[in-house]
Amino acid sequence: MITKNDFNPNYAIHPGETLKEKLEEITMSSKELAIRTSKPTKTISEVINGKSSITPEMAVQFEQVLKIRASFWIQSQANYNEIIAKQKQEKDIKESEKWANKFPYVEMTQLGWIKSARKINEKTKELLGYFNISKSSSWYKIYIQSKLRINFRISLKYEKDPFALSAWLFQGEKSAQKMLAPSYNKNILKEKLSILKQIMVNNPNNLYSKIQSTCRDAGVKIVFTTLLPKTVISGVARWIKNNPVIQISDRYKRYDIFWFTLFHEIGHIILHSNKKNIFIDDINNINNINKENKQEKEANNFAVKCLLNDEEYYEIVEELKSGKNIIDIIKLFANKFDTHPDIIIGRLLRDNKKLYQVSTLRKMITKIDFKEYNLNNNCQEQTKFLKK
Repeated sequence: MITKNDFNPNYAIHPGETLKEKLEEITMSSKELAIRTSKPTKTISEVINGKSSITPEMAVQFEQVLKIRASFWIQSQANYNEIIAKQKQEKDIKESEKWANKFPYVEMTQLGWIKSARKINEKTKELLGYFNISKSSSWYKIYIQSKLRINFRISLKYEKDPFALSAWLFQGEKSAQKMLAPSYNKNILKEKLSILKQIMVNNPNNLYSKIQSTCRDAGVKIVFTTLLPKTVISGVARWIKNNPVIQISDRYKRYDIFWFTLFHEIGHIILHSNKKNIFIDDINNINNINKENKQEKEANNFAVKCLLNDEEYYEIVEELKSGKNIIDIIKLFANKFDTHPDIIIGRLLRDNKKLYQVSTLRKMITKIDFKEYNLNNNCQEQTKFLKK
């Protein structure tokens, strides 16, 4: 068995060097070669001095004059160009190492987004590959300067940690692109709201796939992505290609916040459907809406009306004044208003800071953790039920 050993030198020899040696061997001047190949003397001189490339046309002419096959010259030039390009790439990677150090590499590795690496240059290559870019300056142009219209156009310049956030957003984009979905239909999405609410009430074992398949029927892709450190985001609504996509995090790991965020983002899709928009929401900001932020306030009200409207909520508050057991009241009204007890608890905790059973109520809220369901590492699990 013959073992093939590839020779991959890390130095570059321009084919002009070989041309120069050949001309010296046959005692032919560059001027004479220029005349015999009908090329300007300056062109031949620049090739010999490594300042210009040998084109396929020149290679054929050299073969005719020097009796060295054109393929040799073409391949020599290609080898030189490749080595030079790789050297430039290594320089770009070196210059990108400082950028790479700003990402939560360990956490991204644990989630299966990138491969484990020890050396900084290897980590840098992984991160550049993750974002499908060749050097860090491209990341800044996309996510900070907004010079490329990708699946959204927004600057992350003023975000607390634009690096981790961009990685989280791009992971959602990758997952969404693997999903199949029909064209978006607003009317169908509105019809699915009652089904989604029933899923919330029942909290089935296949909760996440139920949500995804229900929204998929309306042409909306739902992606669940574990949050990275230093990112403060609950959900995002945006268009990716021809479908609206909602990306939800498990930042608070609370059932009530999870559903409020989902319906809030659905509100953005229904009320503010525009392929140019992207809504990056933090639940703290959602609950403290600035009056001037009209669209966020509208999405907030949409979620409230779907989950537990104000009239229902105030009826519960009035009943609490009766002195009856708060747990019994919550269960009673959850059944009456066809909602989940956690939704009532979450609203009470938010709007009634003086509740004497705050700690008890908080412990009652269902916990969620996307890692437990392997929602990050197995995109096929998210998409296989969509392929019908």
